[in-house]
Amino acid sequence: MNASNKQQQVWLLAVGAIALAFTLSMSAQVQTETTTNTGQPTTEVKVDRATVMLVDGNDLVVKTEGGKFVHFANVPESARATVDGQQLGIHDLKPGMTLERTITTTTTPQTITTVKSVTGTVWYVNPPSSVILTLDDGTNQAFKIPNGQKFNIDGQMTDAWGLKKGMKVSATKIVEVPETTVEQEKEFTGTMPPSDPPADLPILVVVLMPADAPPAPVPVEVASATLPKTASQLPLIGILGALTLISGFGLRAVRLRAARVRA
Repeated sequence: MNASNKQQQVWLLAVGAIALAFTLSMSAQVQTETTTNTGQPTTEVKVDRATVMLVDGNDLVVKTEGGKFVHFANVPESARATVDGQQLGIHDLKPGMTLERTITTTTTPQTITTVKSVTGTVWYVNPPSSVILTLDDGTNQAFKIPNGQKFNIDGQMTDAWGLKKGMKVSATKIVEVPETTVEQEKEFTGTMPPSDPPADLPILVVVLMPADAPPAPVPVEVASATLPKTASQLPLIGILGALTLISGFGLRAVRLRAARVRA
């Protein structure tokens, strides 16, 4: 029993040594073909607009269309924005400028198909996990058997349990991996701030008069005899009444004096 265990251990060590010895030559013996199938790409364009509020060194503060303030810290010197046909850096930006960031995202679906094929003679099999094949160049190589792997033996398909030493087999492994490639292009543009309108200034009109022109006549104020609307005629009526009374007394005195003389 001990001898049998020792023989089995030696056999496993030998298999391990063979697998280790020929692992490095696996890539040379297994034929691998990789193909990539590309689907229809989709493109998405997003435009963000903002107004420059503050430029302090390499720090930039902008105000988005939604009224949100965004702070970009340590803007690289290589960053450029096309403004009125000129390439401007972070130190060329001025408050009031309108910046636009256009992001174009292209998404392309891909399917990468890898086909691995090998042909050889079974030297040792440990179903269902591994097999050692003697390849066409006489070298032995160990392979891990994937779950559900089938082998072609004289035109008939079998699994790992059907393999026997000395069988000529060929196996093909096909792996399809879906992938998605995403590419982004960013473009920065902008416009200068509108110029400030000139302040409203008073208009000075200068009239030049000829030297020999007569002086302009000075308007003469004419007193008006019309009483103001606030004056009253009552004092005038009183004066006229007093004069009439005095005249009546005067006439009476003259008549009395005349009567005395006659007497």
